[in-house]
Amino acid sequence: MQSLKIMIKRNVKLFFLDKGLFFTALITPLILLVLYATFLGNVYKQSFLLYLPADMAISKKLLNGFAGAQLLSSLLAVAPITVPFCANMLMVSDRISGARRDFMLTPINKNTLALSYYLATLLVSLIICTFALAICLVYIAFAGWFYTVIDVVLIFMDVVVLVFFGTALSSLINAFLSSQGQISAVGSIISSGYGFISGAYMPISQFSSWLKKVVGFFPGTYGTSIIRTHALRGVLENARDTGVIDAQISGVIADSVDCSVFFFNKRVSTGVSYLIVLGAIALFVGLYVLVHVKRGKKENK
Repeated sequence: MQSLKIMIKRNVKLFFLDKGLFFTALITPLILLVLYATFLGNVYKQSFLLYLPADMAISKKLLNGFAGAQLLSSLLAVAPITVPFCANMLMVSDRISGARRDFMLTPINKNTLALSYYLATLLVSLIICTFALAICLVYIAFAGWFYTVIDVVLIFMDVVVLVFFGTALSSLINAFLSSQGQISAVGSIISSGYGFISGAYMPISQFSSWLKKVVGFFPGTYGTSIIRTHALRGVLENARDTGVIDAQISGVIADSVDCSVFFFNKRVSTGVSYLIVLGAIALFVGLYVLVHVKRGKKENK
């Protein structure tokens, strides 16, 4: 246990001492927030106005709150996945530099070393994503606040679950990388591609029918749906209570922004979405453990 604590502390410290790695992981959510607010804010507003009569007067706060909630959910659906890939690069770097081989000459157990990388990545990612959430909430406070304390707690819980998912996925993939080029390639693919296939950049409801069926097999899709549901609950409830929209239109809007995911035209509930994401976490962690167990046996021969 003492060795595990020492290694976790070492990994976390090295991450924050690496200014390039730290600022890359930290600034990515901020850049996404600026890009979303600049380029997608009006798109989100127009998507809401499409369901309202052209002559209906709507408060600026409600409109900005709807766009802000989508911005928050989009960013926080992606950051918990991309940040762990940055934080987990230390595992590959140690393999490249030979540090891992040096650790094998010490009394540190191989399983302890693998666990230290996982837990350090999880801790770093939670810190950075919690910071990103705080920044998003500050933005929402100025744009249009419709959240209760319960909403904020649920969104934070969603971020934690997605960080566990991102850490498990990055740990499994990075276990097979062994060069700086591979790190850069995988990081670029995840950063640019994950947001699209998970519905964070463009709602899945706008995908073609065959693509909707394909992304239904990706657990990240359900993670995006979970956080969208909690991020948009307050503003849609306010729109219903003030008579801007009725319950039917509220449901249509919620479906259009992926608060619900459909698997082969069958609606997937929020509870089932949680189970899918948690099941994926368990699967990826299990595979990560299996990879290191097999690798350890080969190294002992």
